[in-house]
Amino acid sequence: MSINRKYRNLQDFDLRVIPSISMGENKDSKDEVEGNIKLAVKPKTKTPPLYRVLMMNDDYTPMEFVIEVLEKFFKKNREEATQIMLHVHQRGVGVCGIYAYDLAETKAMQVMNYARKYEHPLQVQLEKE
Repeated sequence: MSINRKYRNLQDFDLRVIPSISMGENKDSKDEVEGNIKLAVKPKTKTPPLYRVLMMNDDYTPMEFVIEVLEKFFKKNREEATQIMLHVHQRGVGVCGIYAYDLAETKAMQVMNYARKYEHPLQVQLEKE
């Protein structure tokens, strides 16, 4: 094909040659390119933004319950969960994890529902990173 020689030096482009299959003669079609060949550019995808799941301190939720939540919903080991719990207790807020929006929202809802089930006022919020 002579088209390959024409684009041989364009190594910076992500182009593919796709043969066009036409069912009939359509002179008005804007998709047709000379010689029934279309050049397709591969679209670049962006990584989704990440969100921090933040836990707020309160005076009523037991420390052991917070550790349990961190182990159960954020897959933290006992030591990590204890460190995060102490950070939340001392500074008023702490990061439980960083996730894509859907996952962060799901984890926040699970924690809030679990806390309500056991009648604790634990609060969790999302913050865009």
